[in-house]
Amino acid sequence: MPNPRLATRYAKSLIDLSIERGELEQVFADMQWLQAVIKSNRDFVNLLRSPIIKADVKKKIVEAVTAGKLSVVTNGFNTLLITKGREGTLPEIVNAFIDQYKKHKNIQVVQLTTAEPVSEALKNAIVAQVKKSAGFENIELEEKVDPSLIGGFVLQAGDQLVDASVAYDLKAIAKQFENNDFIYKVR
Repeated sequence: MPNPRLATRYAKSLIDLSIERGELEQVFADMQWLQAVIKSNRDFVNLLRSPIIKADVKKKIVEAVTAGKLSVVTNGFNTLLITKGREGTLPEIVNAFIDQYKKHKNIQVVQLTTAEPVSEALKNAIVAQVKKSAGFENIELEEKVDPSLIGGFVLQAGDQLVDASVAYDLKAIAKQFENNDFIYKVR
């Protein structure tokens, strides 16, 4: 069962340790690699969460999967999780670490959803406009293609949402017709 409070605490401890040792960027790269492994391999997550598999077997498997790919700090952290019986929360810890790293570096995640893939020039223009209007210094643009938008775009930065899609406009027009705003109601 996911435990966000526990994941946040472990991630904070790992960030503090990596900053203390001057290896924050390396540990961040390790966490990105682990996140990719976790997303692409469901069996790895099932192994970590399995109550049947013994801790020493899990440790050997994790060491075999990560051999030569992770830093000493991250390997030690993974060993600690397995020793403490917290390896099942590794996916949540990885996500919490990446979120806390972005907060530490003042990186704002902006999600751009379009009906079709957009060019690099347009992406750069959108990032520049968001920096200018929202006052963000560092922006990480996440792209998503959703053909149901028909055209236009949806831009989300934090809790702010700009929906400039054709689908949104069509829904607004349909709602006006449902409310029959164009005809006065006579009784």
